[in-house]
Amino acid sequence: MKLELGSIFIKDIQFAAESKVENETLYVNKEEVRQIILEDQNFKSADVELAKPGESIRIMPVKDVIEPRVKVQGPGGIFPGMVNKVETVGSGKTNVLKGAAVVTTGKIVGFQEGIIDMTGPGAEYTPFSQLNNLVLVCEPIDGLKQHEHEKALRFAGYKVAIYLGELARNLTPDVVETFETPSIIEGFKMYPELPRVAYVLMLQSQGLMHDTYVYGVDAKQSLTTMIYPTELMDGAIVSGNCVSACDKNTTYHHLNNPVIHDLFAEHGKTLNFVGVIITNENVYLADKERSSNWSAKLAEFLGVDGVIISQEGFGNPDTDLIMNCKKIEAKGIKTVIITDEYAGRDGSSQSLADADASADAVVTGGNANEVIELPPMDKIVGYADVADIIAGGFDGSLHADGSITAELQVITGATNEMGFNKLSAR
Repeated sequence: MKLELGSIFIKDIQFAAESKVENETLYVNKEEVRQIILEDQNFKSADVELAKPGESIRIMPVKDVIEPRVKVQGPGGIFPGMVNKVETVGSGKTNVLKGAAVVTTGKIVGFQEGIIDMTGPGAEYTPFSQLNNLVLVCEPIDGLKQHEHEKALRFAGYKVAIYLGELARNLTPDVVETFETPSIIEGFKMYPELPRVAYVLMLQSQGLMHDTYVYGVDAKQSLTTMIYPTELMDGAIVSGNCVSACDKNTTYHHLNNPVIHDLFAEHGKTLNFVGVIITNENVYLADKERSSNWSAKLAEFLGVDGVIISQEGFGNPDTDLIMNCKKIEAKGIKTVIITDEYAGRDGSSQSLADADASADAVVTGGNANEVIELPPMDKIVGYADVADIIAGGFDGSLHADGSITAELQVITGATNEMGFNKLSAR
């Protein structure tokens, strides 16, 4: 499968009478975006704000971050099974507004949402501080159930991202990258001497509002399976999660999965990138056993020499991570796992809830329990008063001057387990 990904670089975002892209600036008609949000009768009001790199702005609580894309050529559309029809995506041509994002916020859905600071020390921990963000502040109708609220907010983000992505349909990309995955047989013939490597992508699916969707299907309802890496670039996997912000894989993360991009960069040079195995994270032991058994079985079936495994979340998912690792290692396949740590505020506690001697090659995204000080910002987009209840906050986190004392896990993407961050250890 072959995909040409064309990037149109966005270096500024402004409100205007007409939505368009011109001179590296994304112009947005605010009222048109509001009307897209308010098509959903689950919202009683909506506002749209801008947040640019370096501005004294704090966005909280953040639900999701989404990159605008458009399918220019080839089957299907962006976010198949969610917004567009269920067709297999990942081939043809797709254009991206690179440097822009849609961020969803509003009344808190659950306690596990996050913060994006556009400047200051907090901005250094999240990649989203470097984007030109269109922030949707969506207010639900009274009495709306939590899962219905989450769904409405999720779809508002997708629809607005699709709306912005359409602005790139007829534009000439600044850069075009080509990603191609040959079949198993073709791959053997093309690179007989190179080690075969697969990526095991663990998807958060541990109960209500811990959801990840694959072609519109909640991952907890699916068995471990295989997917072309380019399918993710067209939005085949999206986030519906209300989990700790620091290691949540937002929809933006799935669209820009750095493990996939790095493996493609080495494909045909130092390794043969065979494809992606997607597996869920489960609550019950029997389900964990089933999913990890299938991960190991598929890795063996693909005849790979090594796999990279990325986790999402912490605590209970640590067991899924270690099960995947030790079962794949038992097949004679080398593994590298990507995780983060909850090692206590002083870093001296056990980092993971589970462990095994076979997990001897580990990449960490940092310690989410580290305490940080976030200075006050000139503007809050959303609601600052949730600082005391979001995961990583505590009673007294929010100070009278607007500053926040909290654990690193309050920052969206701070310890991301795809490695989409700046922290690690050696």
